[in-house]
Amino acid sequence: MDLSPRLRAVCDLDVAIVREYSGRHEYDGKPQDLSPAGVRAGLARLVATRDNGERLADPHDEAHLAAAEDLRLLTFAELEMHRRNPILHLVELELASYERDYAPAAERAAAWVEHLAAWPRVVDAAIQSLDQVSAPVAQALLSPARGLAVGISAGPEASPDGGTWGTGGFGGSADETVREAALAAHARLVAHLERTAAEGDPDSALGGPALSALMSTAEALAVDIGQLAEQADAERDRLLALLDEGCAQVAPGRPALEVARELVRVHPDARGVIDAGRLWTQRAIDFTHERDLVPYHDGECRVGLAPESRRWAMAMMTPAAPGEPDGPSWFHITPPEESWPDDQQEAWLEVFSDTTLPGIAVHEVAPGHFSHGRALRRVTSDVRRTVHSEAFVEGWAHYAEELCVEEGFGADDPRIVIGIWLEALVRVTRLACAIGVHTAGMSVEQAARRFEADTHLSGPAALSEARRATFDPTYGRYTWGKLEILKLRERARKEWGAGFTLQRFHKALLDLGSPPLGLLGTAVEQG
Repeated sequence: MDLSPRLRAVCDLDVAIVREYSGRHEYDGKPQDLSPAGVRAGLARLVATRDNGERLADPHDEAHLAAAEDLRLLTFAELEMHRRNPILHLVELELASYERDYAPAAERAAAWVEHLAAWPRVVDAAIQSLDQVSAPVAQALLSPARGLAVGISAGPEASPDGGTWGTGGFGGSADETVREAALAAHARLVAHLERTAAEGDPDSALGGPALSALMSTAEALAVDIGQLAEQADAERDRLLALLDEGCAQVAPGRPALEVARELVRVHPDARGVIDAGRLWTQRAIDFTHERDLVPYHDGECRVGLAPESRRWAMAMMTPAAPGEPDGPSWFHITPPEESWPDDQQEAWLEVFSDTTLPGIAVHEVAPGHFSHGRALRRVTSDVRRTVHSEAFVEGWAHYAEELCVEEGFGADDPRIVIGIWLEALVRVTRLACAIGVHTAGMSVEQAARRFEADTHLSGPAALSEARRATFDPTYGRYTWGKLEILKLRERARKEWGAGFTLQRFHKALLDLGSPPLGLLGTAVEQG
C-alpha cells in the first residue's frame, strides 16, 4: 500500500527505522542520503508536503503525523543532528535487517547486495556531514561502528533455510569488487571517528533548551527538564524502597544493592544462555496469556543468537513488522565471546542471571515488545502502523515489567521481583544521567559513578551505560514513558469507574499504535 505524500516525506527522513520496524520494504537496498544536500532535499519535500497536503480526517492521526513532521524538522533543520551524531549514519549502514525471513531469501539477498554497494555513498555522506561530533560521542560509538563490517569479508551466501536470525550469517553474492569498496569505505568512516575520538570537542552536551525541545517535540508534550529530573529522583527512591523490601526476604539486615550484586552472579554459562532465554520467553508468554494482559496472544517468537553485527547489544526484540507479511519475531541474545577474559565474560553473563533474565523476557517478549508488535499488526491507520514514538515503545515494555509484578509474576521467587526493580533502577538512572550530561555539566565519569551508586552495575558496565547518554540523549524514555502510562491508567480508573479493566485499558492504548506520549489521552477518551 502506498503512503500519502506527507507520510512518505516523514519516512524518507527515517529510512532505516521504517524499513525494519514498520516493514516498509520498498526501502530495501536504498539507504537514506544523509549528506548535507540530501538532508536539505528531504527537508524541502517534508515542508512542501506539509504545507500543501491535506489534513487527516482523524484528529489523533493528524496530531501524530504532525508530531513526526515537527520532530524531523527539529532534528535535521534546527539541531542538525546529522552533523553531530554518527548513530544516524551507522543505522543506514546496517545490513542485519535482511536476515529476518519477511520475504524469499533470494529477494533479501539481492537487497543485501544493493545495500552493500551503497556503502561508499553512505560513508561519503557521513564524512561530509559529521563535522560537529564530540570526542565522547565518537568514543562511545567506535565499537558499534567497527561491528558493522563483521562477516562481510567472509562473504556468506544466503542460507537455504531462508537466512533467519541465528543461522550464523546471511549475505548476498556480491562480487569481490563490491565487498572491497564497501570495506574500504567502512575503514574510512572508522578512521574518521577515531580521529574525532582523539581530537574532538570534549563537551558532548546538547544543552537544556535543545534536550527539552527534542523530548517535547518527539512526544507532543511540553517537558520541564527540571521537573522531570525531580520525578527521576522520586522514582529512584521508590524503587530503592521496593528493592529493600525484596532483598530483605532473601538476606534480612544486609544492604540491598550488596545482596543484589551477589544474586546476579548466579547465572547460566555462555552455552546455556539461549536455552534459559527460551525458557523464560515461554513463561512470560504463558503468564501474559493466562492473565489476558494484552489484546492478542498469537504469533511466533523465536529465541536465538543475534546477527554478528548486532552483538554489541546483549538482548533485543525484532518483531514481525506491521507492513510486511506475518512471520516469526525474534528475541535475539548475545552470550559473551569465548575469547574474552574471564572477568569480562562473567560481567556480561550477569545480565542473564537467574534474577534478571525473567524481567528481560517480560520486557522484550510478553507483555512487552513482542506483544506490542502483535497489536501493531491489527492497526489499520497508516500513520499508527508506520510512525512510532520511541518513548511509548520502550515505556510500554518497561510498564509491562511492573504490570507483571502487580499481577503476581515471580510471587513465588523474590529474586524475580528483585530483578525487575534492578532493571528499573538502571532505566531511571539513564533518565537522570541524560539530563545531567546534557544540561547540568555531568561528565561521563560522574554519570558512571551515579550508576554505581544507584544500581547494581559497576566498572565497565556502569561506564558503558554512562557513555550511552552522550549519543542517545533521550535514553531516559523508558522511565518517562512508563510514568506517563501509569498516570494515564489512574485517569482511566477514575473516568471509567466500574467499567475499568486492564484488558480494556491496554486494548485502548495499543489501538493507538505507538503514539507520542502527549496524545495518550485519546485512549481514555475513545476507549
